[in-house]
Amino acid sequence: MRILLIEDDAVLGAAIRDQIAGDGHSADWVTRLDAAGDAIVSAAYDLVLLDLMLPDGRGIPFLKSIRAKGDVTPVIILTALDQVSDRIAGLNAGADDYLVKPFDLAELSARIGAVARRYAGNPNPLIAHGDLEIDQAARSIRRQGRPVTLTAREWALFEAFLARPGQLLSKAQLEEKLYAFDKDVESNAIEVHVSRLRKKLGAAVIETERGLGYRLGPP
Repeated sequence: MRILLIEDDAVLGAAIRDQIAGDGHSADWVTRLDAAGDAIVSAAYDLVLLDLMLPDGRGIPFLKSIRAKGDVTPVIILTALDQVSDRIAGLNAGADDYLVKPFDLAELSARIGAVARRYAGNPNPLIAHGDLEIDQAARSIRRQGRPVTLTAREWALFEAFLARPGQLLSKAQLEEKLYAFDKDVESNAIEVHVSRLRKKLGAAVIETERGLGYRLGPP
């Protein structure tokens, strides 16, 4: 997933960014709401992590404003505000989850995964696809009962296909999944990683529409 992190605390922001990258996601980190607004206009995000107290304003009005514009991107609020009234305000503004600081980074990873699965239409982390047994929470795959090891890049791409079964994804859309690993994505990176996924998971796991993109193959 490509995630927008809106957090002005340098230490916490760096820790969250590193956690996201370690989970195989790409992360854009901004420290102000004006920068966040620009980022949302210029890129397609799968999830937003939103602090409520930013140098140039509060997160709740910002969240309300993007929801009013029809933006349905999942949002998890990260804040030190721990009153029940604060949580209600955040959820009523359109947040999908609310995590109070300080929190465990492993819990954040779990909540990111849970929200992503809900939006993909399947909250169950366990997926069977052909001869593949996939545990999205544990980020593990077994093929015909045998464990398969994917690199972080390979998992990031495969996760994109799992989130949109049957949907054609362009090369540009898939390249966004690799931005966290390299500033400049090599022109043949998608082809290389798709080829590796096919070798590990089966030749039919990903279909190619020549000149258009790729999609998850049928079970």
